[in-house]
Amino acid sequence: MVILGIGAHPDDLDFGASGTFAKWISEGHSCYYLICTDGRKGSDDPKMTENKLKRLRKAEQKEAAKILGLKDVFFLNHRDTELAADIKLKKEIVRVLRKLRPDVVVTLDPTFVYSVNRGFINHSDHRAAGQAALDAVFPLARDRLTFRELEKEGLIPHKVKTLYLVSFENPTEIIDISGTLELKIKALSAHKTQISEEALKRIKERAAILGKKQKIKYAEGFIKLTLPK
Repeated sequence: MVILGIGAHPDDLDFGASGTFAKWISEGHSCYYLICTDGRKGSDDPKMTENKLKRLRKAEQKEAAKILGLKDVFFLNHRDTELAADIKLKKEIVRVLRKLRPDVVVTLDPTFVYSVNRGFINHSDHRAAGQAALDAVFPLARDRLTFRELEKEGLIPHKVKTLYLVSFENPTEIIDISGTLELKIKALSAHKTQISEEALKRIKERAAILGKKQKIKYAEGFIKLTLPK
């Protein structure tokens, strides 16, 4: 299969789905990432600049992708914190969907706004990326009369078969990543501007808690949608 992950920032997909991507890659599937923003805002370091950070984060994502064995990573380079699920972003995603023609798309859940249990507000870029990805998958990439100029470029309509939304709290699909958890940790460790040892410890603990419910060692959770043919 061809599998495309669509995230807002460098590291988003590695946090939520890299154990699953590593598993799919080990099974022989061709996997790609599409990153919508440049990540230029994600630092508390008083010496860090936006231009330096966006260069670092792009390099970190490329290194993480290399560790996982992804075929390629595509960057749309929208400004961090300013992502909007507008027609421009949706068209950019449709272009990649029609180019790669993935069987499976993995993205962020746009309906996840906050968590009472975790005291957490989901980043607006995460929600925008997820919403744009959903709309691009259906109906925009599918419909022949949408973005006719892409068809003239040879990018004909495409129907995605399966959609996975990263879900930390209410997953309907649990994937066993016991064999790839360490690769997930290694990929996350490539994001040096973002990841602390404490964060890696928490990620491992959450994977263990989710896995325990299914009587497996480590897991990642998703909401899975099987789309009509």
